[in-house]
Amino acid sequence: MEEVCGARKPAWVVEAAAVGVFAVFVAMTIVGRLSDPEHRGLLVLDLAVGVVAVAVVPVVFRRPVVGAVTLAVLAVLSPAATPPSTVGTLIVASRRPLPIALMVAGAGTVAHLIQGLWQPIHGLPFLWFAVLDVVVHAALLGWGQGAQARRQLLESLRERARRAEAEQGRRIAEARTLERTKMAREMHDVLAHRLSLLATYAGALEYRPDSSPEKLAKAAGVIRTGVHQALDELREVINVLRDEDVYEGRPQPTFADLRALVDESREAGTAITYDDHVADPASLPPATGRTAYRIVQEGLTNARKHAAGRPVTLTLTGRPGDGLRIELTNPATHHGAPLTPGSGTGLVGLTERVQLAGGTLDHGRVPGGGFRLEASLPWPA
Repeated sequence: MEEVCGARKPAWVVEAAAVGVFAVFVAMTIVGRLSDPEHRGLLVLDLAVGVVAVAVVPVVFRRPVVGAVTLAVLAVLSPAATPPSTVGTLIVASRRPLPIALMVAGAGTVAHLIQGLWQPIHGLPFLWFAVLDVVVHAALLGWGQGAQARRQLLESLRERARRAEAEQGRRIAEARTLERTKMAREMHDVLAHRLSLLATYAGALEYRPDSSPEKLAKAAGVIRTGVHQALDELREVINVLRDEDVYEGRPQPTFADLRALVDESREAGTAITYDDHVADPASLPPATGRTAYRIVQEGLTNARKHAAGRPVTLTLTGRPGDGLRIELTNPATHHGAPLTPGSGTGLVGLTERVQLAGGTLDHGRVPGGGFRLEASLPWPA
């Protein structure tokens, strides 16, 4: 009953209230039949059936089909069981699939037809009684099935809302993680570049201790400044990886910053031949410009790590609609081990970055020794 009406109350409260209500209806039915002299002789049967019917009401809530069929059988014996029987049909229709509800409604209809045959209502033809019987049970069946469908729809919508909320939370968490990873990767590239420059200056001090005091002081100053910058950048990386910290981010490099990147490496002692044959660089998309900057940055960093002191050739060509091509080469180093050890993941991350930008990246040894880094990026017309 509570499912049909949409209420949510303790089971014992609903059952107790139903027993009280149906006891009143059964009593009213029995009293109404006393006004007909033909039915007064059935008073004892009516009372017995009414008591049993009221006692079966709690069963309807626990085992609806069994309870409803029992009440239908009692309805054959006396109209006193009609009120509980009709509600039993309604509860079955609201809780069970349509085939079972149809069978129970049919049983109730047949039971009341039999009742009407041997205990007809005074002044009501049997044909009209049969029509009313069928209409009432059909209405109970439709009401119960409609309530069941509505309940299932609401539950489905609640489940979808719960799933959508969980999915939204998951997407937000994934987006935050992805963004933090992206920021950390950017800072990793910057930090690796900075540390490779420091290693270059430190190597110069180690191998040229006979330099003039002015040059030694300048190199030491550059190292001191670079260390402070590296510490700041490392602090930013740590902040990015912390959930509770919000990283505002520094201005992202552009294609126009490549010249400053090359000059910085030159100041650190790397001989760079820089050939820029890019037409209309101002029309290069910002994302492509950032990717190009990171490619050159990683290439120069690797050159300092694995071929310190060796010249580097950097060539850039491209135009709108024809794409942007970057080629960076350097000969092999004279030393056996790199000056600055690396994690080996820089080129892996760079390859992923270029692929996400829709480009290609190729790197490897060249004949005669040395290393080549070549990239191609899309540049729409």
